[in-house]
Amino acid sequence: MIAVDASVLTAFILKEPGWERLTKYLTYAISVDYIVKEVANAIWKFARLRNRVSAEEALRLLDIVLSMVNKNIFLEPEDKYIREALRIAIATGVTVYDALYIALALDKGLPFLTLDAKQARTAEKLGIRVITFGRM
Repeated sequence: MIAVDASVLTAFILKEPGWERLTKYLTYAISVDYIVKEVANAIWKFARLRNRVSAEEALRLLDIVLSMVNKNIFLEPEDKYIREALRIAIATGVTVYDALYIALALDKGLPFLTLDAKQARTAEKLGIRVITFGRM
């Protein structure tokens, strides 16, 4: 099992360049429940601000995300990690949102996959094994 953040699931769902490389990591992963909100917001931006998909297609993309939840990506409640996330955010300068994923990986002792370079560096400094491809 591997901990993943929203950058990974967003790249996969929106089929960003190189998304295929993420498939093997998203068959058995864990994340905080906040990931659904973050990916839904990315889908909104893709539809509303970039006009890349219709509203109907945006909802279909969200349905794909929701179908993956608890089948391929197991969710932990974000409130379980919020205190540690705030501590990490204050100490390192990453946002609380990003620190939630780091706190999960730290707590579970799991490798962490992110496409966010700052988040990856922060996780590594905290002793987490990080898998990253950089922004694809």
